[in-house]
Amino acid sequence: MKTLITLLVISFTLTLTAQTLTANQLLEKTIAYHDPQGNWETFAGDFTVLLETPGGKERKTTITLNLPEEYFNASTLQDGKSSFREIRNTNCRFSNEDTTTTETTISDEACERTVMFKNYYTYLYGLPMKLKDPGTLIDPIVQKKTFKGKEYVVLKVTYEEAVGSDIWQFYFDPATYAMEVYQFFKGPDETTGEYILLTDEVEIQGIKMPKDRAWYYNKDNGYLGTDKLLQE
Repeated sequence: MKTLITLLVISFTLTLTAQTLTANQLLEKTIAYHDPQGNWETFAGDFTVLLETPGGKERKTTITLNLPEEYFNASTLQDGKSSFREIRNTNCRFSNEDTTTTETTISDEACERTVMFKNYYTYLYGLPMKLKDPGTLIDPIVQKKTFKGKEYVVLKVTYEEAVGSDIWQFYFDPATYAMEVYQFFKGPDETTGEYILLTDEVEIQGIKMPKDRAWYYNKDNGYLGTDKLLQE
């Protein structure tokens, strides 16, 4: 009986939260949870990510960011071979596994992959704060959804054409506003794209970042791999 009452209270609270919170209010609450002191905008530090994939070789990448100085570096070690990708303002440098280093600018086609790495890491580890970036279009309606047996309050996000074409959904715990799942689709077909489960947290410079991010296909729940934020 107690279990039933507890479930009813949770369901009622979730419904009330979804009905009373605006999308902007939900975003502010989740940012207050993950970055209570507003440190992301001035983040200057590093963290190491270990990628594990089924049947693949582990890849260890140390990310160094200095957002105020527009600096990014990703130094990778895989199968005993190292490489790096670096952006400092408009200057771009990167190396291959044979240690050949290329120097160019971010507008050069040769730098596209390095820019992609910078955008990838700063976006995913800067969430949910990055949802305030220009070009981000947040649906004003807060949704209530059940995912993997748990109920969440959800933000739907699209982007201006110049920023991106994917449709994203971000799932937040209705009690703490912690971000626990995100998901993207390649257009309106929800069998495309992937979902990412976030488990545990690591606090880096006062910011709560997901410790483990496990990636799956939307179409068949096929497992892709896990990014693990290492505490070293």
